Amino acid sequence: MCQLLGMNCNVPTDICFSFEGFSARGGKTDEHSDGWGIAFFEGKGCRIFLDAEASIASPIADFIRQYPIHSTHVIAHIRKATQGKIALENCHPFRRELWGRYWVFAHNGNLPDFNPENHGAFQPVGATDSEKAFCLILNTLRSHFPQGQPPLKELYQTLHKITKEIAILGSFNYILSNGQHFFTYCSTKLCYIIRQAPFAAAHLIDEEMTVDFSELTTPSDRVAVIVTTPLTDNEVWTQIQPGELLIFQDGLPLKLA
Repeated sequence: MCQLLGMNCNVPTDICFSFEGFSARGGKTDEHSDGWGIAFFEGKGCRIFLDAEASIASPIADFIRQYPIHSTHVIAHIRKATQGKIALENCHPFRRELWGRYWVFAHNGNLPDFNPENHGAFQPVGATDSEKAFCLILNTLRSHFPQGQPPLKELYQTLHKITKEIAILGSFNYILSNGQHFFTYCSTKLCYIIRQAPFAAAHLIDEEMTVDFSELTTPSDRVAVIVTTPLTDNEVWTQIQPGELLIFQDGLPLKLA
């Protein structure tokens, strides 16, 4: 199956270190070589890079590994195709506009025989179960809140309901963001780490690379990295529980009152 990578932080931060290890799994240290993509939110804007080539062999991925794009919301994906051919239209993350903001979605898992009747404004372009699920989520949110984006608690409750209805049909790990809120749902496997002061060095599993974050950060910085399987071997990663939908804000899981 595919793998997910996300970053949410309290100040714009680059993802070069994490992406270095993550992209190696796209054909070098793992078999996720059927395309890749990454999205960076910048205010209301969103830069998105997609390639149907394996990330380890993609010149675009090489650019991302070396060029520090700073963002507070990042979503990345490496693909092992289960539904849909190897093609650009089937690469994650997917992007749509809702309530005047871009929404970006990436999925890891498989939803066999998933063919919802999507009669709303959002329709899939490619042939993946992932994009079908994304369109169903957005059509559901739009129909529930036609006047615009609701308060976060109401948004969370509706998103959690439709997520659970989809998740019973297969494995459905995902990351979703609109540049304001950062949602992660664990169906089978997803974990995260919070990096904050006092910062220390981190060593990648997939590449021989170590970064001492104490040399690159300020004491007030805080970064959450969310990934399918841990990227480093000298840090403690927290497993998200199956069935759990988390919201990250400013580099921390948000607790709704």
